[in-house]
Amino acid sequence: MTAAPSLDFRAAPLPSQMQAWVATGYGGPDVLALRHLPLPRIGARDVLIRVEATTVSAGDRRLRASDFPTGMGLLGRAFCGVTRLRRPVLGTELTGIVAAVGSAVTRFAPGDAVIAFPGAAVGGHAEYCRFAETGMILPRPAGMPIKTAAALGFGGTTAMDFLRRANCTAGEQLLVVGASGTVGSALVQLAAKAGARVSAVTSSGNQVLVRALGAEDVIDYAVRDVTAEPARWDIVADAVGALTFARALPILSEGGRYLSIAGGLGELLARPKGSRRSIGGPASENVADLAALVDMAVAGTFRPLIDSVLPFARLPDAHARADSGRKRGSVVVRLDHIERQ
Repeated sequence: MTAAPSLDFRAAPLPSQMQAWVATGYGGPDVLALRHLPLPRIGARDVLIRVEATTVSAGDRRLRASDFPTGMGLLGRAFCGVTRLRRPVLGTELTGIVAAVGSAVTRFAPGDAVIAFPGAAVGGHAEYCRFAETGMILPRPAGMPIKTAAALGFGGTTAMDFLRRANCTAGEQLLVVGASGTVGSALVQLAAKAGARVSAVTSSGNQVLVRALGAEDVIDYAVRDVTAEPARWDIVADAVGALTFARALPILSEGGRYLSIAGGLGELLARPKGSRRSIGGPASENVADLAALVDMAVAGTFRPLIDSVLPFARLPDAHARADSGRKRGSVVVRLDHIERQ
């Protein structure tokens, strides 16, 4: 991939503060407040990124609302914060320009265009974000649209990790539940690219969309109960927590795998039923996966699905869109001081 050309930011003085959206507690989008925070301090091996665009992912929405999977509420509060988030600036993925680097950084220079994936560390809903040079950060290819670069990480890496853990191979029958969401749309594309025969569960209004992404068959959940289908699938990838392992058993073939991407503790701990098993837990965050997604996006063999693009001032509206359950792919948020591409 060809990196975007560097811009000379070295002469521009950095501000002492930045704007950031802060979750002041757990709840709806109204708990988000725009605040001025000190600029992150960088160490010798850190990179400071001036954020151009980020997204509001399902992960951001779940953290803000304390909407943890079934059985994980107490553990989630213990890890993330009892009454409010310990890391109140959300944002799991972003793209931007390197504003400053530490004295020992060799891979990046001020002015470099980059793609970064904070993941569980969050922090993208701010004007600036600090990253370790060795973290989930890569050069942004020249000519890649800002909205594409911002939305590559969350859905794509989650889909790649679960498909790898399921050992998805060419010719297998795979069902994606929630196929029009960020993770679901990535699952459809990546599984089809791997040679799987993909069926998709979505609403009637999204059928044309998911077929264009690679689904061979589409099930309208308002018309057909997928658990009553006569078909059997080698893999059932549930991106939205609509099923459980027990409910998926009748539609799993021998040796079948249920991917509990948004499932609760029960699916994580579920014992195999004969040759069928449940695969759950958080997705790994692997820079090699992010690099593969960047290469596929450049080649035109993968594209993150974009629901809408909103300005930074309307970030709570992006959270409301994520809460609605009707978004198709990612809600991208552009910072106000950056012109849209």
